[in-house]
Amino acid sequence: MSFLVGPVSGALVAGGVYYGFSNLIQTRTQQHKKDLHTLSKRLTESAALTNAPPPAAARVQHSPFMSMVHSKWNQEIEYLFRGFHSWEQRLQDWSRNLLYGDASSQRQTPPEQAR
Repeated sequence: MSFLVGPVSGALVAGGVYYGFSNLIQTRTQQHKKDLHTLSKRLTESAALTNAPPPAAARVQHSPFMSMVHSKWNQEIEYLFRGFHSWEQRLQDWSRNLLYGDASSQRQTPPEQAR
């Protein structure tokens, strides 16, 4: 009979530990569900009651003077870039003429137009 005492006591201890953990997990799960439900209700109810600040787009103040300054600044920058682009084109034409001679005198008609 002593050979049964070891396995039976082990089974009782394992059953007790299993029951303890199972009960603890179930109790905590129920508490978490209850807390989440309470928080969910508080969030939905308080969202309607609080006065939220206006969105950032509504807080931006537009002034006609600053709009004019920005517009003029962008226009001047555009003129500057267009000027650099035209200088670049003239520099390319000049260097091409310097290296290869006058392009207008050496220009041949393309094969499509020769026919």
